[in-house]
Parts: sequence; C-alpha cells; structure tokens
Amino acid sequence: MSEPSATVAPEKPDVAGALAWARARIAVMDARVLLRHVLQCPPARLVSHPEQRLDDADWQAYRELVERRVAGEPVAYLVGEREFFGRGFLVTPAVLIPRPETELLIELALAHFGSRPRPRVLDLGTGSGAIALTLALELDAADVTAVDASREALWVAMANAARLGASVSFVQGNWFDELEGERFQLIAANPPYVAADDPHLAEGDVRFEPRGALAAGPDGLDDLQHIVAEASHHLEDDGWLLLEHGHDQAAAVRGLLTDAGFSAITSWADLAGIERVTGGRWPGRH
Repeated sequence: MSEPSATVAPEKPDVAGALAWARARIAVMDARVLLRHVLQCPPARLVSHPEQRLDDADWQAYRELVERRVAGEPVAYLVGEREFFGRGFLVTPAVLIPRPETELLIELALAHFGSRPRPRVLDLGTGSGAIALTLALELDAADVTAVDASREALWVAMANAARLGASVSFVQGNWFDELEGERFQLIAANPPYVAADDPHLAEGDVRFEPRGALAAGPDGLDDLQHIVAEASHHLEDDGWLLLEHGHDQAAAVRGLLTDAGFSAITSWADLAGIERVTGGRWPGRH
C-alpha cells in the first residue's frame, strides 16, 4: 500500500504530521509560524515535541489558516502581529504590514535626534504606529504626534500604544490638515509611493493591504510631493524631514526637496543597497 499523500489532510495529526501536510502547500516558515500561533507555543516546542497530538479545535483552526495562506492572505494578518524594531505590533487589514526596510528610517531618526532632549516628532500616515511608537520609546522623552486619515488605522495604532506603553498623541486627518500652527523638529513619513497602475499591486501579499496606503498617483509621487511642499510650514528651524520611498524614487525625492529649499539633502540605502530613505534639513530663517 502506498503512503498517503502529504497534500491529503491527515486525521488528528501530531505536530510533525501537521507540519508535513502544511509544508506541501505553503512555505516552511509560514507553516511553522501559523502552527505556533494556533498552539500558542514557543518555536522550540515544535522541535522538542513533534509527537504532540493536535486536538480537533486546533487542527481545524490550523487547516483554516493554511488554506487562507494558500489563497494569498499575509501571515501577519492571519496571526495579527508583525515584529518591527524588536517589538511586536498588532496588525489588521486596516494597516500596512510593517517591513524591515522601514527600520532604516528609525535608525536615521535616532542618529539625528538621539542626543536631543524631548524632541518634537511627527509621524505622517502612521498606520499601525510602528514608526511613531518606536520613536516614542527609543528617543528620550520624545513628544510624538501620529497622524492618519483612517480611523480604523488609528484604532490599531492606539491599541499598540497601550500594549507597548508608548505615549503618543494621535490625530485623524489628511497629512498636515489638522496641524495648523504646529511645528516639529522631525517629520518622518512612510507614505504611499507606488504608481496606481503598478502590476505588483495585484500580486502577492499587497493584494490584501489597504490600496490607499500603497498607491499615490500615476508615478507614485503624489503624496511625497504634497508632504515636501507643506513640510516647511511645520518644521522648526534646522528641523529634518525623513521620507521612505520606492526603490527608484530617490533622485525624484531629492529634486522635490531641492526645489522646496531644503539643505543637507541625502539619500540612504537599506541593507539590500537600495536607496530607501531620503531627507533634508529645513534651514528656516537663518
């Protein structure tokens, strides 16, 4: 008699059997993350107790998650969490999934403002709050404001603030619209920067992410252009604007900053060698 196919769901499997079935359908890492989520166990337990039997409820829950992953749903949405800068952030389909390349923006902010007492910081388009909350926790006594147009996104960000113990002021609004008269030493943003007709928007995990947080006009520069044009009205003298952008947009963003009167304009590469963040200093009235 031949062995049963790994693609056929076994009845009441142990950990090893459940993983073998899932690995025939999805990536190995995804299979392990989803099973850990269902069993609420540390990674080592899957290795140390491969003989552990899944009860009916856990097996059904795991099968459903694997099927949803097969259909393309991001693992972060399936488990409701993604790590960013060493902390776990709650995520839902109302927000973008935090990505490792955005940690470069955090590192640059810390390099520029890590020694300044109580810097005033603005995070535009906060989403899950990953940037705002991380800066609030990493910068000494920072006064951080986080803005998002989506009420649902702000609910996620506020839940993360409560979970992580971060003090942040949240504002619902479109970019600077609700910040008249407010000025900051640092404005950071990871705005939408994908061209509206980019075919990648219909592929992979991004199919499930909020389109309004991804696409920005025919060349992906609409929101970046708006932020650069308005930022000078909300920056203190010698304040900095740091912007994450697409892999091929660094030159265009440098041009926007130059035209707007910024100085010390620089683009920084991520670990993959891609210019991912561009920023400049607002000289003010000097």
